[in-house]
Amino acid sequence: MESPCSSPLTPSLSLKPWFLASLITSVSTNTCTCGIISKRKPLSLQVSALSYQRFIHFAVNETKKHTLLTPSPLQEKYSSMTSMDGKTELKMVSFEAPKIRLLRGLSIQNDAMQVLDFAAFARPEFDVPIFCGNFFSTASFNIVVLDLNPLHNIVENKGYMEKYYKRLMPMGLKYAELFPWGGKLTSESLKFFSPIVIWTKFTSSQYRHDSLYSAFTEYYKVWLELIDQAMEDTDASLIRCNREAQHKYLTWRAEKDPGHGMLKRLIGESLGKDLVRNFLFYGLDELGSKRFLDYFPEYQCEGGTINQKRSMVGKSFESRPWDAKGEFIGNNITV
Repeated sequence: MESPCSSPLTPSLSLKPWFLASLITSVSTNTCTCGIISKRKPLSLQVSALSYQRFIHFAVNETKKHTLLTPSPLQEKYSSMTSMDGKTELKMVSFEAPKIRLLRGLSIQNDAMQVLDFAAFARPEFDVPIFCGNFFSTASFNIVVLDLNPLHNIVENKGYMEKYYKRLMPMGLKYAELFPWGGKLTSESLKFFSPIVIWTKFTSSQYRHDSLYSAFTEYYKVWLELIDQAMEDTDASLIRCNREAQHKYLTWRAEKDPGHGMLKRLIGESLGKDLVRNFLFYGLDELGSKRFLDYFPEYQCEGGTINQKRSMVGKSFESRPWDAKGEFIGNNITV
């Protein structure tokens, strides 16, 4: 969720892994800049060899094996769009199920890059983590975030850590070895990630893309198992807690997601804001009434405006801040 950089091909790339499609605004070689295709010949064959539609199709079909999946009412409005220059296609899908409030995916593709923003949210009666997959790919470079985002603070809430993540650590460690830590991650971002998060950057190759697909399918199957096993909370206070936790997550992402600029360039400011608020992070108006500064008062400026900085804490982590058991060791890391 942090600073843009001049080119995603530079080894020193450092940015936040929320909706990494924002890179389209800074790609300078063989990619789009501000929604305009560069004069250089696009590497369409290499880029088209990877299809994030495959990931979406897997998730939808796999979910149908577990539950009754029906189209979300959002599908009537959000299904596909074309960029203002006619060169980029945006495709959206959204579903719901008895235990799933929203399963949605946005894929973006042109001759130079592909993007996937895929997420699945349980209904507030269940405290299941949020499935999150954010991928950005060009012909030569990839940035990836894949996680089961914790609904509650796993550093302070040891019970939630034990309930959902302890047994998943072998899976997380397997992919942490395959996909090394991607660089600086701020403390604010870290609150929304788990010890099994895959946050990585890598050079494009068929092997890497196949490995990413394997990670996506394994993580998603685990998420579906958690949904299957989840017991419905009947305590009204617990349901409120789950609802507020999900609403806080949506509020953070809707305000600080760097993909806003990319969408604005592709489809215009009005449609871009609408897609962010009412599709990608649907639930802002339905799950709660608190605003960004209610959750994150440290971002308030004089006059009540929101500080546009993506980090107010200042501490960031160059390496994975959890040990092999999933215990947070970030406080002991010197940065």
